[in-house]
Amino acid sequence: MSGKVRRPGIQHLPSGARVADALRAAGGAREGADVTGLNQARVLTDGEQVLVGLPAAQSAAQSAAAGAEGSGGSGTAQAGPAAPVSLSTATVEQLDTLPGVGPVLAQHIIDYRTEHGGYRSVDELREVDGIGDRRFADLRPLVRP
Repeated sequence: MSGKVRRPGIQHLPSGARVADALRAAGGAREGADVTGLNQARVLTDGEQVLVGLPAAQSAAQSAAAGAEGSGGSGTAQAGPAAPVSLSTATVEQLDTLPGVGPVLAQHIIDYRTEHGGYRSVDELREVDGIGDRRFADLRPLVRP
């Protein structure tokens, strides 16, 4: 947990913990921090970084940089999900939060996963019907295998 929280740093939480649990473990948001873009009901994934109270543009830039390093996501970015979406476990609803992905394309992503035994690399998204170079470039920083 980082950004405008009382105790930033790594929080050790049980499996199934939600963003609200991490926020509580970090002592809550600092006074004046804007948490309206933070989906506190979202279930966390292991190793993700939640950024609290940062402007959307700054948060999105940090999220993209973190995604390129494979190390986390943003809790306040407005352009996509709050953390990288796992192609190996995501539901249609979770995939539908990605820009340019609707329920039909989300189902294609899941069908590919089922047919090929999962995703070993984000690059495999290029093989999914309906994902061209441009859409892949938009999705790449927002997903993980």
